Amino acid sequence: MIDFKELEEIILNNKSFLLSTHVNPDADALGSEIAFYLVLKKLGKDVHIINHSAIPYNLLFLDIDNRIEQYNPDKHDKIINSIDVFVALDFNRTDRLVKMEKAVVESPSYKICIDHHQEPSDFASKYFIDTDYSSTGEIIYDFIENTKIVDIDYDIAVPLYAAIMTDTGSFRFDRTTPKIHRITARLLELNVKPHEVFDKIYDNSLFSKLKLMGKAMDSLQLYGEKKQIGYMVITQDMINEVGAIESDTDNFVNYALSVEFVRIGLMFIELKHGFKVSFRSKGKIPINKLAAEFGGGGHLNAAGARIFENNMMEKIPHILKRAEEYLEF
Repeated sequence: MIDFKELEEIILNNKSFLLSTHVNPDADALGSEIAFYLVLKKLGKDVHIINHSAIPYNLLFLDIDNRIEQYNPDKHDKIINSIDVFVALDFNRTDRLVKMEKAVVESPSYKICIDHHQEPSDFASKYFIDTDYSSTGEIIYDFIENTKIVDIDYDIAVPLYAAIMTDTGSFRFDRTTPKIHRITARLLELNVKPHEVFDKIYDNSLFSKLKLMGKAMDSLQLYGEKKQIGYMVITQDMINEVGAIESDTDNFVNYALSVEFVRIGLMFIELKHGFKVSFRSKGKIPINKLAAEFGGGGHLNAAGARIFENNMMEKIPHILKRAEEYLEF
C-alpha cells in the first residue's frame, strides 16, 4: 500500500522538481510524466522533465507544448544538481536512465520513485511502489483522487488515459480490474475520446514500421521440444534497410506469443551497441526472473533486458535454452 499522504507532504514541502523516466519511454512513462508535471504546475512548483530518449513519434501528441526535454549534459547537469526533488516515474533502476545515470546518482537532490515494477535497485530516498497496480498512470490517478491535491481536468485526464490504456493492453491484460474501468469511465466523463487516443498511438504508424514488422514476422521461429517458445530476431541491417527506428519495434514481441501453444515469446533486437531482449509469457511463468538472469527485469509476464555485448547471434541460443527451463512453471 502506497502512503499517498507522505508523497503529498514531499510535494508540498519542496519547491523544485525534475521528472524523468526510462530509456525508450512508452505511453505509461510519458503519460505519467505529463500528468504529474501538470499536478505540480497547478501547485505553483518549478518543474522540469528531462529524458534520455526522444519521444516516439506516435506519442508526440502527449507533449504538444514541448515540456519534455532530451538530455544534454552541458545544458541539464546544472538543473539535475540544483533541484530539490528528483522523481523517477515508471522505472526503479538507475541504469534505465542510460547517459543521465551518473548525474542523477551524484545529485544531492531528494530522490523518490513512483512505479509498479518489481525488484527496485537502491537509489531513492523514498519509494512509492506497488506492483499490484496496472500502470504508473493508475498510481498517479489514485494519488490525486486520494489526496485531492488538485482537480483532475481534461489536460491531466488524457495522458492518464493513454498510460492506463496502453499498459493494460487496451484493457485485456490480467490487471484490468473493475476499478480500472471505473477510473477510465471517470476520465471519459472529463471528455477524453478513446478512439482518438487509440488512433494516435496505434493507427498512425510510419510506413517504415510496418515494413520492419513484416521482416520481424518473417523471422519468427518456434523453439523447444514442444515448440512452446516463439522468437523473432531484428538486426540493424533490417532496421536500416527500411529506415525504421528502435521504438518502432514496440509490441512486436506479442506476435511471437500469439502463436498456438506458445507460452513464452521473445524478441531479440540488435542495437548499435549491444542488443535488447523483450520477454513475454503466459500464465504463471515468471518471465521477469528470466530477464533478471541477463540484467533485466519487469513484471511476471512482461519484462526486458539490455545486454551490452556485440554478439547477439551467439547469445540467442543460450537465452533460448534458459527460457526452455521456465516452461516447467
